[in-house]
Amino acid sequence: MNHGWIYREQIKRSAAGMTVLDYYTQHYRHSSQDDWQTRIAAGQVLLNEQAIAPETTLQPGQWLTYHREPWEEPEVPLEFEVLHEDEDLLVIAKPAGLPVLPGGGFLDHTLLGQLHQRYPHDTPVPIHRLGRGTSGLMLLARSPLAKAHLSQQMRKRQIHKVYRALVGVGDMPDQFSIKQAIGKIPHPALGYIYAASPDGLFSHSDVQVLKRKPSSTLLEVTILTGRPHQIRIHLAAAGFPLLGDPLYVVGGVPLLNSSADPENFPVPGDCGYHLHAYQLGFIHPSTEASLRFRCVPPAELCCQPAKST
Repeated sequence: MNHGWIYREQIKRSAAGMTVLDYYTQHYRHSSQDDWQTRIAAGQVLLNEQAIAPETTLQPGQWLTYHREPWEEPEVPLEFEVLHEDEDLLVIAKPAGLPVLPGGGFLDHTLLGQLHQRYPHDTPVPIHRLGRGTSGLMLLARSPLAKAHLSQQMRKRQIHKVYRALVGVGDMPDQFSIKQAIGKIPHPALGYIYAASPDGLFSHSDVQVLKRKPSSTLLEVTILTGRPHQIRIHLAAAGFPLLGDPLYVVGGVPLLNSSADPENFPVPGDCGYHLHAYQLGFIHPSTEASLRFRCVPPAELCCQPAKST
């Protein structure tokens, strides 16, 4: 059981005139209207730090605070390997199944939660993210200098990231590029989700076939942009979704079933796909040395033995 969490947000103009109950019901569809009404009536939701009724009308600039009670989090692999550590940064190997940031049912059972326990006074800050089901290399900053310098490298596309991915068999060339734009589209359970979209942002992935098997194809994917779920979306958009991906299907769009129950819709945090952050390269913010790391992939994503360096 964790210690609960406090979610605080400021009301935007677009929500002016909505009731508190309608606001939470429409914005956070993981819970029913009855659930939200019960929480508001119990005093778990405050408006400008004052208890309110569910029918209270919202105005721009007000602050809503939801005090979530402690809950039992789903079990996930919590151990991770530190491959490099100095006063400026960390490079770690994240296991598949471990979320990076708090969200949904996860708080302490996240990489950030575990890092806070290990570094309570200076918790490292992720420079980039990996999906919950993705394993492999992550870069984190431990100093203000590193955070600023590494974030700038990310914006300028100077951080080199290479992934291993497993897809089905198909008529794909040995090398190809994907430049499908990625943006937000509506989602019945989450409000929106990232997917292939003509109105999205420019995205670029380079793909190389490493090994063709009778029932699968091992790929190496270098991403030149860092859009959310880029590899999953790009490969699905190209007609080769990741094997085991419960969310993204051919076309680079989410799979939506016909159930009216939001809990039955797949979400980005669902696992089962095969994706691994294999190589990571960047410039050290203090020494200006060029650093490169590799992380041993899971067996199904290996084409030959490798070692973490």
